[in-house]
Amino acid sequence: MAADTQTPLFIRMHEKDNVAIVVNDGGLPAGTQFNNGLMLREAIPQGHKVALIEIAKDQAITRYNVTIGYAQADIAAGSWIQEALVQLPPARELQNLPIANRKAPEMPALEGYTFQGFRNADGSVGTRNILAITTTVQCVAGVVDYAVKRIKEELLPRYPNVDDVVGLEHSYGCGVAIDAPDAMIPIRTVRNISLNPNFGGQTMVVSLGCEKLQPTRLFPKSVIPIQAQTQEQAEPDVVCLQDAGHIGFQSMITSIMQTAEKHLDKLNQRQRETCPASELVVGVQCGGSDAFSGVTANPAVGFATDLLVRAGATVMFSEVTEVRDGIDQLTSRAATPEIAEAMIREMDWYDQYLKRGGVDRSANTTPGNKKGGLSNIVEKAMGSIVKSGSAAITGVLSPGEKLTQKGLIYAATPASDFICGTLQTAAGMNLHIFTTGRGTPYGLAAVPVIKVATRNDLARRWHDLMDINAGRIASGEATIEELGWELFHFMLEVASGKKTWAEYWKLHNALVLFNPAPIT
Repeated sequence: MAADTQTPLFIRMHEKDNVAIVVNDGGLPAGTQFNNGLMLREAIPQGHKVALIEIAKDQAITRYNVTIGYAQADIAAGSWIQEALVQLPPARELQNLPIANRKAPEMPALEGYTFQGFRNADGSVGTRNILAITTTVQCVAGVVDYAVKRIKEELLPRYPNVDDVVGLEHSYGCGVAIDAPDAMIPIRTVRNISLNPNFGGQTMVVSLGCEKLQPTRLFPKSVIPIQAQTQEQAEPDVVCLQDAGHIGFQSMITSIMQTAEKHLDKLNQRQRETCPASELVVGVQCGGSDAFSGVTANPAVGFATDLLVRAGATVMFSEVTEVRDGIDQLTSRAATPEIAEAMIREMDWYDQYLKRGGVDRSANTTPGNKKGGLSNIVEKAMGSIVKSGSAAITGVLSPGEKLTQKGLIYAATPASDFICGTLQTAAGMNLHIFTTGRGTPYGLAAVPVIKVATRNDLARRWHDLMDINAGRIASGEATIEELGWELFHFMLEVASGKKTWAEYWKLHNALVLFNPAPIT
């Protein structure tokens, strides 16, 4: 039954917590009294924390039964726990962590669930049938953009089984230290995005000609995909703009369009067919997070994550700085000690990366996060981790790597929404789940993105941008389990061709590569 929205409400995540968050839209005024007798000493915005008891200076402030900080001053019961009152605790050391010592709960197999997907020769399955045009360097981006518009207008209508044409444009390719050790990250990211299951195994490249990232370097013979049906190497089609045969701009466009037409012919022969839910490869991410993210949307995603794992599917969760403060929770859930050690190595690498830049994990939280009630990265991380559900973690990916196994995978990425989405696309995801409390029109051209709102007010105001409203959990209209099942069924529909709001409006972010290597 729906809660009375006029009744003052707070949500306490754990019985040992000494703070809770205000539920009511618009927040609550000073003098408001809750059913337990607690009275607000001052007005508190929605999602922000109220002290449930008196908290002495230097005492731990606890939410999720975790110390999210220490009180900078004495805090009276009923007071607003503002950011300035919370001292960030030190990061958990990466030594002496619990290693693969927590057995995952028994989860019976989930069978009989299917979607209508596109099978690929390499065994992967796409949820969309898209012609992708890879670029080797930013220099060709304008030409490719012009060509893609022409292809969509003049060619695509003749190929009803092809969903879209996208240019895989990025800021890499030249003016970079391409032989630096960390250059492998952006290079393999571009390569693996080009091989995403939603592109049907068709690899088309537009090159300038003089760039450092030559097509042969992007696709050396050792990584050219082997077509399972023919066991023949399929080299990518390359259009080089500096080729002597190109006389004028229009001849470049003609070459791109003629090459695209060959690939459209092949893609159009593909038909959707029934595939088990085990063929889903789902990336989960949160952006524009607020204090409700860890209360409503992310727990619902976590429940759906467990359903997917039970169905034999693959789920990736990511965002290094948004799990770093819960590393002990993750290493204990690792299926093997080796997987736990791999997570620790990724955390340590990122710690050193941030240190080189003169910052630490505290740089993560945004003004919007704080306005939504999140005091610091520890509190944000506790709400972020729950997207991973409760299954054992069965694999770890470094940035830009491609998936080779099923199950629950930790894919190490920056927390930046668009970089994380880019890296999960490179890993091979064919469906994306994105939760938000502040709201964002984020989308991807290559992969359908399901947007989950954490609050009723956001879902109401952004009714034609949010696909699922998890705010109903906070208002008592639905349970985490009910929302998890709703999301699971919606994923199967979207994987079968149903458009998300981002697809309907054709909203998508640019690909943003993670490039820790120097720029020359």
